[in-house]
Amino acid sequence: MIRFEGISKIFETDNVLKNITWEIKKGEKIGLIGSNGSGKTTQLKILIGELEPTAGFIQKIGDPKIAYLRQEFDVNFNRTVRQELESSFEDIQSVSKKLIEIENNLKLFSNSEDTDKLNSLIKDLDFNQRKFESLNGYKIQAEIEKILPRLGFSNEAGEELVKTFSGGWQMKIALGKIMLQEPDVLLLDEPTNHLDLETIQWLEEYLISIKSSVILISHDRYFIDKVCNKIVLIEEGVSKTYSGNYSFYLEKKLLDQKSQNKAYQIQQKQIENQKKYIERFRASATRSTQAKSKEKQLNKLVKIKNPITKTKQPSFVFPPCPRSGQLVLEIKNLSHSFEDKIIFFESNLKIYAGEKIAILGPNGSGKSTLFNLIMNNLVPEIGEIILGKFNVITKYYQQNQAEALNDKETVIELIFKNVPNWSQQKVRTFLGGFGFHKDSVFKSIRQLSGGEKARLALALIIIKPSNFLLLDEPTNHLDIPSKENLEFALNKYKGTVLFISHDRFFISKVANKIIEINDCNLDSFDGNYQYYLKKKLTIKKISN
Repeated sequence: MIRFEGISKIFETDNVLKNITWEIKKGEKIGLIGSNGSGKTTQLKILIGELEPTAGFIQKIGDPKIAYLRQEFDVNFNRTVRQELESSFEDIQSVSKKLIEIENNLKLFSNSEDTDKLNSLIKDLDFNQRKFESLNGYKIQAEIEKILPRLGFSNEAGEELVKTFSGGWQMKIALGKIMLQEPDVLLLDEPTNHLDLETIQWLEEYLISIKSSVILISHDRYFIDKVCNKIVLIEEGVSKTYSGNYSFYLEKKLLDQKSQNKAYQIQQKQIENQKKYIERFRASATRSTQAKSKEKQLNKLVKIKNPITKTKQPSFVFPPCPRSGQLVLEIKNLSHSFEDKIIFFESNLKIYAGEKIAILGPNGSGKSTLFNLIMNNLVPEIGEIILGKFNVITKYYQQNQAEALNDKETVIELIFKNVPNWSQQKVRTFLGGFGFHKDSVFKSIRQLSGGEKARLALALIIIKPSNFLLLDEPTNHLDIPSKENLEFALNKYKGTVLFISHDRFFISKVANKIIEINDCNLDSFDGNYQYYLKKKLTIKKISN
């Protein structure tokens, strides 16, 4: 259906894409993966014509209809849900507004003696009705009625303003607008950002069910694994295709790396032997010709790339953490409300040293509120929140931590401000662990990407020892290599971790206990994410 053929793209002096070649066939669900800055979004923009490739071309067979749900999707807050869905069809919406206007005028003049005005309105009504029909307006309205329940909206909700709904529901509306256009190919750029688990699961099922082909950019590995049947990896400006889901890609990539490493080691041994032969017989009267021949062969040899020598990825660890007492935190009979909504009611919880706990619950259930209560940013209405009595040192990573950085400072200035006694070498080594190398340490924070800001914010949390971490959506804006590094660092961390995340892959890698906020209570599941899912399934079966 669509084929990228030898695509390259140069931005000023930055060669982002070098040789991109891959294709999407009818009905395929493709996960486009790679580190931040690898050119994933650039490819989508080239596909829809927003950017021109420096070299190469895109072949489209059959003129497929392409729709693009951007990372920052656009909805009009002051429209009703129905109006917003209808806005995808500007001609239809314009006529629809005209019809409403005419019908309102007819009501005003229904008892009027001005027959000329009435006749004129009736003619306008007839004309616009026929125009509406010719534009398939009635069909579109029928499709909107069908798609509303599919998106999870009731008929009544269709008349409510977009601004009354959460970000997750607004994303559904934006997606609904696109699906009404019946695209052949759907482009999605980080669609799960800021969505709760329930909405993410809905989106998974939705994308799996549709007949449209999908090109998906996401750092949510669990999501990619569920939805995609092909993976395209972008690495060092070059693409490589893997048939299968994300789990298959990981297995195949590991095998490829092992195979490449073996081939590299064999070739290096051969090169070493060749060099020894050349050096030994270069001046030999009988074998100098052979030595020169081998030297020419060696110079022409296509060398296998060292699989270890890759683009530098973030590689950090937490500093050794001081020991705390066994009881790190106790919540007693907590009751708290926000405006008229009860968030917690007589909730109790104990957290012990070394536990790594994921806090789960839908958006608005009180996850961030709980963290603010623990950090004394909020005072509980009823009950107590007690930190352990022995040497509990907390660090709090807030959801908007990256955006709160002073954008007038440079990266290295920010670190020096927090650790003024460190040497420049120590600071640069530390920053290197977070992907800031060479001149990038002198970048101003306003120049950083979302992923770079997130890594820098994490660096500030890690820079000084602690033994109780509270992390609110720490993987937001991080690319997959950075997430993998954070998982590794947290698993090596000897302290206690309490974290909020919608990243199920991350949760499954880190958490050894789950706390679910459910009906104003803190329900504990003493096991990992897989154990939690099994228990929830069992509870659901029993209740049914």
